[in-house]
Amino acid sequence: MTFQSPLHISDSLLTIGGTRSFVYHGDRIPQTGSVIVVSNHRSFMDAFLLMSALRQPIRFACHHYMGQVPLVSQLVENLGCFPLAAPERRQQHFFEQATHLLQQQQVVGIFPEGAQPMVKKTPAYDLGQFHRGFAHLALRTKVPHLAVLPVAIASIEEDTNSAVPLRLLTLFDPSEPLFQQPGWHPMIIYRRVNLLVGRPYWITQPDRDRYQGKQAKAVVSELSDYCHAEISQLLQAATPQ
Repeated sequence: MTFQSPLHISDSLLTIGGTRSFVYHGDRIPQTGSVIVVSNHRSFMDAFLLMSALRQPIRFACHHYMGQVPLVSQLVENLGCFPLAAPERRQQHFFEQATHLLQQQQVVGIFPEGAQPMVKKTPAYDLGQFHRGFAHLALRTKVPHLAVLPVAIASIEEDTNSAVPLRLLTLFDPSEPLFQQPGWHPMIIYRRVNLLVGRPYWITQPDRDRYQGKQAKAVVSELSDYCHAEISQLLQAATPQ
């Protein structure tokens, strides 16, 4: 492992931040083949936590603006993340990049709630609706032994600060409607956090065979709903009583 490896960077940043993380059901993490990790998302620390929990680099798809902001873009590059392209090429770029990585048997990370819970502070155990791009990716990517792994990030103790005014971020991505609203981009720093690994969904040939015509919407919904339910149940189980 080199000093600048994504895993080393993640471990170092968590140590510097004084974050204590605890991993549950680690035996569910696939040890072979390509993996798509999907997780809830409230903090800039989520990518670091997931890499540290899985003990391997994860190539995260991240918001377009993160590739435009000085210093942030350098950190994103060092972590091996790939910022999404501008809106006119965003979907095509995402599928091209993620498919290439999965074909190399790498781990791709996706936060299917999108940017909404990042720019508007949400309760620690809430889970928003999922965008279904990750399900389309899993079903159209023809790589063997592909697993979709849901992981819940359950905060136990955290601090919240105001990072930057949301409208300032329009300088880097004027196409994002979320940046047009007043207020500040919250910065959530975990002090103690649980990472609960869900049961992987293994993509089978029958799944891919159904991903066509009128059946395509149904199989996409099944995969997306499965991952949402897994993460939701893990968060509910972790909710303090």
